[in-house]
Amino acid sequence: MDMIGSKYRLREKLGGGSFGDIHLGENIVTNEKVAIKIELEKAKTPQLHNEYCIYKLLSGGIGIPSIKYYGVQEGKNVMVMELLGKSLNDLFNTCGKRFSLKTTLMIMDQLLLRLEYLHNKNLIHRDIKPENFVIGTGKNHNQVYMIDMGLSKRYCDPITHEHIPLRDHKSLIGTARYTSINSHIGFEQSRRDDLESIGYMVVYFLKGSLPWQNYKTKDKKEKIRHIMQTKISTSVDELCFGLPCEFSIFLTSVKQLEFTEQPDYSKYRNLFRELFIREGFTYDFQYDWTPNESINISLGSLHQQSSAMPQISAAKIIPMRASKYSSPILHQNPAGKFRPPKSMSSFQSQSRRIVTSSPFRPKF
Repeated sequence: MDMIGSKYRLREKLGGGSFGDIHLGENIVTNEKVAIKIELEKAKTPQLHNEYCIYKLLSGGIGIPSIKYYGVQEGKNVMVMELLGKSLNDLFNTCGKRFSLKTTLMIMDQLLLRLEYLHNKNLIHRDIKPENFVIGTGKNHNQVYMIDMGLSKRYCDPITHEHIPLRDHKSLIGTARYTSINSHIGFEQSRRDDLESIGYMVVYFLKGSLPWQNYKTKDKKEKIRHIMQTKISTSVDELCFGLPCEFSIFLTSVKQLEFTEQPDYSKYRNLFRELFIREGFTYDFQYDWTPNESINISLGSLHQQSSAMPQISAAKIIPMRASKYSSPILHQNPAGKFRPPKSMSSFQSQSRRIVTSSPFRPKF
């Protein structure tokens, strides 16, 4: 199969996985480089058509790749899409398996925008991980894109606005390292689960690892069971120890969300933007992997890009006097187990204790 449709020539293979292969392609008319995903039509768990439908629903969104063609050829499902840059996972490895606080916060701001857009389309991702977020190319080379929608699904009927019911005994969907605790237990996923996965991902970026990593066993079920048990037994304060308290606040809040509850995305973005301002960072798109060059971008110009931080006045955000290495004091019940506070505000009021020693001191 050399040609896809009438315009795209198949080039070398770029990668692959259990759900198919990705090839470089070229538009024979314009010479534009594209990515081509190929999946066997009779695959055990075909996902490409579902992914195509999801992309069409999200078409035109910031940080969403454009789809140029979909069809079936020679017993294979094929999708031609915009060619993008490296994944956050590849960039993370390039940067020595650690991102700085500034880079993580610029990424987090965009991740929350992408999820809000997805969720506002009545969809959830269900496979949040660094491999599924990539950097754009050309004029969009500083923009974070959300990809691999094969496991995405509707959580709400777009006409009746009826939320899907909470079911249990569901098999684990997504990647065990980042999936939510409720997903491990077997509950249906909703918006809260995507956000919990984002929380684990950014902690991973700052610390370089998560407590449930590196368990050596050839038994896949045993490994997933270990990840689940460690994830459950690791409290939020342990997980975020040594990090700015905003990460604990975020994870505690999303873990408290009800199954059908709408997250307050603006509150979460402001939480991290206040930290960004307090640290004195400039939103200049100078990521850890960016060549050291001078980029002068005003917050006013960034306001015009929904993928970037808009112009923010510190006076508009509730100040939280937290140390760079602070960690919140968490409630404990008589048994000594972690019990989240009833509200974010009550959590914030207790988040000023400074932790001066940490085995996971992040690179700032």
